[in-house]
Amino acid sequence: MESAAMKTRVKYLSLLGASFVFSAACQPDVELAETRDPYQPTPYVKIEAPEWSKNAAIYQLNTRQFTPEGTFRAAAEQLPRLRDLGIRIVWLMPIHEIGEVNRKGTLGSPYAVKDYYSVNPEFGTLDDFKQFVSRAHELGLYVIIDWVANHTAWDNPLTEEHPDWYERDWKGDFRPTPWWDWSDIINLDYSQPDVRRYMTKALAYWVREAGIDGYRCDVAGDVPIDFWNNARRELDAIKPVFMLAEWEGRDLHAEAFDMTYAFSWYEAVADIVAGKKTLDRLIRYYARDFSRFPEGGMRMVFVSNHDKNSWEGTQFEVFGDALEAAIVLSVVGEGMPLIYNGQEAGNEKRLEFFEKDPIEWREHPIGDLYRELLALHGENTALWNGAWGAPMIRVPNDAMEHVISFVRQNEQDKVFAAFNLSGESIDVGFEESLYHGDYGDYATGERVTLTADSRVSLPAWGYRVFVK
Repeated sequence: MESAAMKTRVKYLSLLGASFVFSAACQPDVELAETRDPYQPTPYVKIEAPEWSKNAAIYQLNTRQFTPEGTFRAAAEQLPRLRDLGIRIVWLMPIHEIGEVNRKGTLGSPYAVKDYYSVNPEFGTLDDFKQFVSRAHELGLYVIIDWVANHTAWDNPLTEEHPDWYERDWKGDFRPTPWWDWSDIINLDYSQPDVRRYMTKALAYWVREAGIDGYRCDVAGDVPIDFWNNARRELDAIKPVFMLAEWEGRDLHAEAFDMTYAFSWYEAVADIVAGKKTLDRLIRYYARDFSRFPEGGMRMVFVSNHDKNSWEGTQFEVFGDALEAAIVLSVVGEGMPLIYNGQEAGNEKRLEFFEKDPIEWREHPIGDLYRELLALHGENTALWNGAWGAPMIRVPNDAMEHVISFVRQNEQDKVFAAFNLSGESIDVGFEESLYHGDYGDYATGERVTLTADSRVSLPAWGYRVFVK
């Protein structure tokens, strides 16, 4: 029988040997760190967006309201129309079963998830969803689904299987997200490693099982970034995915998300139209986006989405006479353009969020506008997304209080655009020589030569786009 001293000595030698092996294994990294030039910049964005996203436009599909049937099968029949509209990425709002406890309305919010591995029977079956994804892929489309990692429904089985996975209020009860009126959900606790493991495995399940191409992550900034960073690594190990964060923050771009929301763009343009802010508000958005967000990090630009439509107003209510200009700017300016289902049909109602309220489909000039714009966006390399496209370079003009003008150009393509964000017509001239050249007028197809003497007439809330 070994003595206590002998055991202690053996344990010490084992640890010493392990320490030596560890040090030897790590030595190359130490030497590499010592030889690396500390003054050389390192890329902030350490992930690569899928190549197919370079000139993509994204479409938000609210399955409940998209068709009278409100099913995946019925929605799949409309996919060729979305492809022809110029869409590349189809984002489905949450597909999972909805909680019944503390449910809002008759059908509930799709963001109150009862089971992350389920399919909402209102929409169909797992096989129906797989067929939707398969059909999209056949058409050259990519599918991302909404993921609600921050919270669950009150009757999610996790509340009974793992009650310790949830945050608690001061009384010790399950807690909805503080300060919001989200009474139908309760927050998960991401200080628990098992919560992170479970959620990451659930994310991986849908990529493997259904072949989806990524996620739109609800209130992504309310979930720790290090969770998302690891989840992205595990998902990319399965297949290259596209990740969209419902958040507006630089740090999410570094290792987790390809695209974040341009909330500030929407607010700036809406406030200008409402007379609450001047053009300077939009200029400051572009200035901050250029200075504070990393090159290659995409921003999603929109004039509507499910939240804006249901709770703040339709595109017509918010943008009024400036709607067309806002749509055009969302496509030819920097950022990936989003269409929320029904915009292209000129939907005039705020879609119900907790009830059935199908879109009334019809041909509409806004659909034609988007179709033409997305064709331009897809073909003109200067308008592509992220690092694939060209940055906006401001062109000074003699009506700077109301007119924003800019050039986007690379070695292959060039676009010059001017927008009058005021209720009065303006005849505007431009400074410097960046915009000089021969163009085609986007709206008319007319050939135009722009020089130092050129002036452009812009009606109230009007725009001109010149393409080279």
